[in-house]
Amino acid sequence: MKQEREILALNAFDQSRASAIGAELGEQVQRRLRSFGKASVLFYQEPIRMERAEGVYMFDVEGRRYLDLYNNVPSVGHSHPRIVEAIRRQVGMLNTHTRYLNDVVDAYAERLLATFPSEIGHLVLTCTGSEANDLALRIAKVATGRAGFIVTETAYHGNTAAVTDVSPSSRPGLLLPSHVRAVPAPEMFRNPVGDPGRRFADDVAAAIADLERSGVGFAGLLVDTIFSSDGVYAEPAGFLAPTIELVHEHQGVFIADEVQPGFGRTGAAMWGFARHGVVPDIVTMGKPMGNGFPMGGVALRAPLLDRFAADVKYFNTFGGNPVAAAAGLAVLDVIKDEGLLQNAREVGRHLMDGLLEIGNRRIQIGDVRGAGLFIGLELVIDRDSMEPAPELAITLINRLRQRGFLIGAAGPFGSTLKIRPPLCFGTDHADIFISACDEELRAIAPA
Repeated sequence: MKQEREILALNAFDQSRASAIGAELGEQVQRRLRSFGKASVLFYQEPIRMERAEGVYMFDVEGRRYLDLYNNVPSVGHSHPRIVEAIRRQVGMLNTHTRYLNDVVDAYAERLLATFPSEIGHLVLTCTGSEANDLALRIAKVATGRAGFIVTETAYHGNTAAVTDVSPSSRPGLLLPSHVRAVPAPEMFRNPVGDPGRRFADDVAAAIADLERSGVGFAGLLVDTIFSSDGVYAEPAGFLAPTIELVHEHQGVFIADEVQPGFGRTGAAMWGFARHGVVPDIVTMGKPMGNGFPMGGVALRAPLLDRFAADVKYFNTFGGNPVAAAAGLAVLDVIKDEGLLQNAREVGRHLMDGLLEIGNRRIQIGDVRGAGLFIGLELVIDRDSMEPAPELAITLINRLRQRGFLIGAAGPFGSTLKIRPPLCFGTDHADIFISACDEELRAIAPA
């Protein structure tokens, strides 16, 4: 089996090639490296100098257009005019912290909380999804008096010190910290036997027992509810229910990371957890909240926040600022007014059907899975062995980039194409992408 890869290495530009990509572009890369050094991560074998974006398209400095099937941040479309105007208007009027009462901030909190089950009654706003997950871990530890967390084997939940500890994909080959246990994702491609929900619950039960034996104790389960970094696992709907029941039986907290599946991405509801018929204790949000404006948040059951606030006086200077709230309100309006949940559902089904049809002809496509406009395309050497094909994925990603399609990779081996275009993506866009995938796979590996 192929070696597992660190998440930022998937689809990344090899810095050692900076001198081999042409003088002008090479100098731009060197300029970046002079300032950001080894911390710089660029996409593709030939990086792109982006200049602007609109809707489902991005444009480089030479005016070349790219169909974006990767960016989850501008979830309702790049540079959406209603969100641009909301930000422009608010930043020209007031931007400050939440120690003052402000109508736009309170209106946003009310509107956002109204999208959740009634059990989730409070909100804390942050600036990023990483901050949100960091805060969620702290709340769970205070609520339970225990410190142990369970995540999936290739999870990614952000980049603070605490959140990196619960992000195995950010630390491949390293031992997990003593308070963290990782379990296999509930997948059906390479492990098709039995009920994935029951199997996942059994794995979590074993991890809980191990944490309790160790003396660390079990505080909570943290999962991205579409298991994005694990390779995108959405079906069958409802498979999370037995595990969440188990978590609560052991007085643990269920944290649903909705940074990627949230805000209508799956097409079934606003939140990925809704497909499973469960109610989290804590929900974390990030990137799509402001369609590109930095914001994050934690929505949670009131008793959890009451318990936390009794011990900790949490305050985030920029979290919940009025400009972020204005952007967030505009995002909620656009999702509703433009019917983006229905669009994600219908166009996602069309896109998945088209990719499945290619799979009937291309043995390199091992699986097509997902929900709404979040689809994983599994590439393999052959379907009999199911051996992952990360080299094929890299080749396909970069050939598509040359044709004007932006896409990335996921999964422990980097062999799953992660397809998550803006929610305004249409069937016409899906059709041209399907055709390009078919043609490129035929060129790379003729039948």
